Amino acid sequence: MKSKKQNADFLHVGELLLAWYKIHGRDLPFRNTNDPYKIWICEIIFQQTRIEQGLNHYNRFIHRFPDVQTLAQAENDEVLLYWKGLGYYSRALNLHKAALQIVQEFQGKFPENYNDILSLKGVGKYTAAAISSICFGTKLPAVDGNFYRVLSRVFAYDFDISNSKAFSYFSELALRMMPENEAGHFNEAMMDLGSEICRPKNPKCGICPLNKECLAFNLGKIHEFPMKSKKAKATDLELNYYYVECDSKFLIKRRGDDFIWKRLYEFPTEVPAEFKTEIVHHKTILHKLTHKNLTVNIYKVILHKEEIFKNFALENGFMTTDLEESHQKSFPKPLENYLKWIEDAI
Repeated sequence: MKSKKQNADFLHVGELLLAWYKIHGRDLPFRNTNDPYKIWICEIIFQQTRIEQGLNHYNRFIHRFPDVQTLAQAENDEVLLYWKGLGYYSRALNLHKAALQIVQEFQGKFPENYNDILSLKGVGKYTAAAISSICFGTKLPAVDGNFYRVLSRVFAYDFDISNSKAFSYFSELALRMMPENEAGHFNEAMMDLGSEICRPKNPKCGICPLNKECLAFNLGKIHEFPMKSKKAKATDLELNYYYVECDSKFLIKRRGDDFIWKRLYEFPTEVPAEFKTEIVHHKTILHKLTHKNLTVNIYKVILHKEEIFKNFALENGFMTTDLEESHQKSFPKPLENYLKWIEDAI
């Protein structure tokens, strides 16, 4: 069922949402600042991480990189190290590139204009709108999955949220609801409602401040919204690695910018046939990415001749490290888990 826009009191719904937020909004450290740098960092971290899981990471990252200049001056490896545990490492690389961009193109001052913010590496429409509205009062809705879900349910709109026009459609709708001079609070309220109340599964409709206005709830069709085309099926991918060890050292190389796990460290993916005769064990780790189901096979190879070990490293661009030193490197999660397993077994 699709309700008529002209019959909906959009502003009234927005005011109800804000009234709820001013009493029940979450007390979060980045809500006590309008520093665009800190808002930017928090928005990037919490795109793929739940608040309760990411707060310590946020605090640790901000403590080490308190401003754009500090982040821009850091080495890639250190930025990745402080991102460790958050996954989707391309986000950290983009933060670093954007910090350099701010220093080089905006004289080290975080840009205030929406389009300038949008021009930063790794910043999309949602993040740019969030920063613009929260820090500079720009009247822009920060449309994300929370907006799609809440608005689809409240107005029982069957607009397919996977449609390329969904962002514009729901942005227009949100603007009709947004009280004047309250863009930042309105966006934060929508984030909180979507995260805490109007959840994808098991929504808490009984305590929702919009339940009297929510058409999907009153029609008993809450789980039919939002409407979304079926996701493309994740593809299966098998990867082979060789943990090549000699005298407590092992071989690693940093990945390039192509494919998955950009700029993270990994083990050799191929070794000479004679190395394979030295395999002492094989471990398989299953790992899920957004669009891929990975089967990661890791073969432990122990070499006893240091000269062969060093020659292979030199000829193939590998560096040597040990378990203690490896803590200062960032590895894909399956390889990180494997190293922990090796270390625990010692």
